[in-house]
Amino acid sequence: HYSFNFEKLQPEYIPTVGDVVIVWDDNSKENAVVGVMNEMDKIKVLADIVEIPSVNDDEVSVAKYIRDLFAKYGIESKILKVKGNRANLVAEIGEKGPILGFSGHLDVVAAKESDGWHSDPFKLVERDGKLYGRGTSDMKSGVAAMIVSLIELQQKGLKNGRIRLMLTMGEEIGEEGSAYFYEHGYMKDVSALVISEPTYYRIIYAEKGSLDLKITSRGKAAHSSMPNLGYNAVNPLIELLSELNEFFSNPPKNDVLGPLTFNVTVFKGGEQVNTIPDYAEAEINVRTLPNFDGNDVIKKLDEYLEKKNENGATLTREVLMNEDAVLKSPDSVIADLAAEIVESRGREVVKTIAPGITDASNLLKEKKEDYPFIVFGPGNPLVSHQVDEYVEKKAYLDFIDIYQELAEKYFIND
Repeated sequence: HYSFNFEKLQPEYIPTVGDVVIVWDDNSKENAVVGVMNEMDKIKVLADIVEIPSVNDDEVSVAKYIRDLFAKYGIESKILKVKGNRANLVAEIGEKGPILGFSGHLDVVAAKESDGWHSDPFKLVERDGKLYGRGTSDMKSGVAAMIVSLIELQQKGLKNGRIRLMLTMGEEIGEEGSAYFYEHGYMKDVSALVISEPTYYRIIYAEKGSLDLKITSRGKAAHSSMPNLGYNAVNPLIELLSELNEFFSNPPKNDVLGPLTFNVTVFKGGEQVNTIPDYAEAEINVRTLPNFDGNDVIKKLDEYLEKKNENGATLTREVLMNEDAVLKSPDSVIADLAAEIVESRGREVVKTIAPGITDASNLLKEKKEDYPFIVFGPGNPLVSHQVDEYVEKKAYLDFIDIYQELAEKYFIND
């Protein structure tokens, strides 16, 4: 049996860990209880957002869940519609001081049980200390850990700084959500940024850029027995791709990020074997560098493309995505604090680079080389996008504490 001393709270009151506060509106029957989150509560947050299948769509449903959860703990948040059912969410705690940015994405890649999953990919299942489900590694565990850390920091009473949580739509394809945050000025006053993509305690400070291109070739159809009456759209496209592959076989390099990579990943052309094709297309992905970025690749492509067109081809190109590489200091204040925290947990400190991109490509536009930035999250990149994707339960719970410690130490050291 428990007894409670009920009294009216003052407006400036901030709940702290250990408090149980019952809040109700006299004009409604709804009420909320603010108290300490136990392990089951923390896992439930992850379970709940995994169960919302935001497969390259419907991030707004995840955002609404997070908004309602934050509201129970007195944290204001805002859903920012980008298009259709696709939305960002922004929330902030703290009242004054520097702003530390936390960020993650709400979308996941496709999954279905028939692919070979041992359980429903959109139901969180625990087996042998691992939490299985689509997005558990990439990257709803990182998002959930940041959500819970904000709730617990709010309960403690965050001092000397503010945290702005920026959750994005569309990171897996197009990165429109992070572009929205950049274009609407949400990063202008953020003094450091942590992205909770899966790194499994490794500290990422740099990443290659990514350029997606589509090249289209148009010709004239004819019967294959009379090719002189048509123009084969496949041939000039194959020649162009061969020349580009040859040029990038000895690619530009960066001392930190290594070589640029060039890959033709999609090719389509022709409809039937006895018809000269009047249309062909190819898609290309290039992982770019600060010293040879997407614009440099496009310029080189255009040189080859124009020569083909001068010789009778009709080739055009479309830029589907062009995100810059990110190269920041491995010894920034936020990277060093993360290293200190990792070491205090008896783990090897690894500061390294990522071959893929994150929302940092947009969020860090116009930021200087010494801007404090890391990618740092509980998931394991080796199981991301895989069948039976998982996050270690211990890592997920650990990062809830890590993000709080990182924020508190950053505000002391800033």
